[in-house]
Amino acid sequence: MNLETLRHSVSHIMAQAVKELWPDAKLAIGPSIDDGFYYDFDKKEPFAPEDLEKIEKKMKHIIKQNLKFERQELDKKEAIKLFKGLKETYKVELIEEIADEKVSVYKHGDFVDLCRGPHVESTGKVKAFKLLSIAGAYWRGSEKNAMLQRIYGTAFLTKEELDKFLFVQEEAKKRDHRKIGKDLDLFSIQDEMGAGLVFWHPKGAFIRNLIENYWKAEHIKRGYELVNIPHIGKIDLWKTSGHVDFYKDYMYSPMSVDEQKYIIKPMNCPGHILIYKSQLHSYRDLPVKFAELGTVYRYERSGVLHGLMRVRGFTQDDAHIFCTQDQVKIEIEKVLDLTFEMLGKFGFKEYDIYISTMPEKHVGADAAWKLATNALTDALKDKVGDKYCVDPGEGVFYGPKIDIKIKDALGRSWQCTTIQVDFNLPERFDVTYIDDSGQKKQPIMIHRAILGSLERFFGVLVEHYAGAFPLWLSPVQAVVIPIKDTIKDYAAGVKEAVQEKGIRVEIDPRSETLNYKIRDAQTNKIPYMVIVGEKEKEKGLISVRSRSEGDLGQMELGKFIEQINKQMQEVDYSKED
Repeated sequence: MNLETLRHSVSHIMAQAVKELWPDAKLAIGPSIDDGFYYDFDKKEPFAPEDLEKIEKKMKHIIKQNLKFERQELDKKEAIKLFKGLKETYKVELIEEIADEKVSVYKHGDFVDLCRGPHVESTGKVKAFKLLSIAGAYWRGSEKNAMLQRIYGTAFLTKEELDKFLFVQEEAKKRDHRKIGKDLDLFSIQDEMGAGLVFWHPKGAFIRNLIENYWKAEHIKRGYELVNIPHIGKIDLWKTSGHVDFYKDYMYSPMSVDEQKYIIKPMNCPGHILIYKSQLHSYRDLPVKFAELGTVYRYERSGVLHGLMRVRGFTQDDAHIFCTQDQVKIEIEKVLDLTFEMLGKFGFKEYDIYISTMPEKHVGADAAWKLATNALTDALKDKVGDKYCVDPGEGVFYGPKIDIKIKDALGRSWQCTTIQVDFNLPERFDVTYIDDSGQKKQPIMIHRAILGSLERFFGVLVEHYAGAFPLWLSPVQAVVIPIKDTIKDYAAGVKEAVQEKGIRVEIDPRSETLNYKIRDAQTNKIPYMVIVGEKEKEKGLISVRSRSEGDLGQMELGKFIEQINKQMQEVDYSKED
């Protein structure tokens, strides 16, 4: 018995329980998903949170009955008649679209459902499950169709596995970047501006600036040239690239400018190509590496928008490498080296790595796809051995790719780095270089993003650290807390001395109790609290409290500064090079 089969079986048990409690509810679909299952229902009255407990109780009764799952094969007409009799209109619609003359249904007890299967032997095989939440979902994912009610749940082979999953779920709620972002005043999304558009508040913008400065420094060090392109352009540019054909559903409607059609850019690559083409290139110039923190805009349905994780306007840490065929493998290896170094700087050490191969809908010759796929595979083998998986048919339309998913503190995977080899765009845009025999040749183009979107990466960072950023990323690294008003001058001197050493420090001058100020600093995730009172003033010392280690006792100011500088490691990315 595998998890997918178990979870799909539990979705059927849940559907039976709902039908027994609310006979008029209509069934839609109920698949297993990565971490559980769901079932969609058309029910006149909305489910309430307390209904989940009622459904669970009914499910336990069904499980206790140990009802056998039985498969039956029916003619389409017979199946349509069956589900019409049950008034299951969504099932009838699904059956009518099935090309085969026969369909399968599964029964347990008096409950029957359209299903390919497989299922567990009987309901009694289910040992550990939990219903999690209620959400809305359009039938077949289209806003033109009826809004259904979706119940999410999960199931595991053992209670221990379920308990571990539920613990992670609860911890994830505490780490939700939307809640922490509001509590720490990092960012917001304002209805007045529009859904999926991010406002970076001062502290969030400061952290973003640190990330950008680090990103720029590392790229310049490795021979990338920084570029910037406009935010709008003629739609013809994206027709040439092929994006209009493949991504039009995610592109905003064109606007008329001087009787020509312009769009807000959905991606940066055509702009980087135009910069490359603005001058002649020799083989001696290659590789040419253009990098940009480029903001793009893509339409996402309102139902899938989610804080910083899914937005409509986002900044990609984008780069495009123009190189010869002989240089492809080594350039991919260099990108992998940069990837692991940068992700490690942010505290990510574990990854899931995939190679995505040619999709059914693609452009370019199969031979070019094979060459590109081999280059990606060989580079990965040299860097990580066999620690990667093949994801068949999941490449982008113009080439295969490497995807790297980072694992956060809770073991969750997040899509981050992507490296794509492209023969298509250089051909479409007639991109060339002069080879050593004086002939024009077409370079290979490597698309790559290491952090992905800055918005999404920042959201992952917030949840990974639960808002308690490492010292180098903390917008405020220390707060000076005077115990009494009479110490304010001494406290101001301490702040000034710390600040002169490049440490980001604030002072808390409020007439509140010491415990209140300490709790407030802890709530705001400030790494260090510098406490000064009469005793510290008399001795010319400070008392230090760490966010993670608690009370560190009294020490000289110079020792404290030295300690912070050591913790900041060798490089301070708070300033531009």
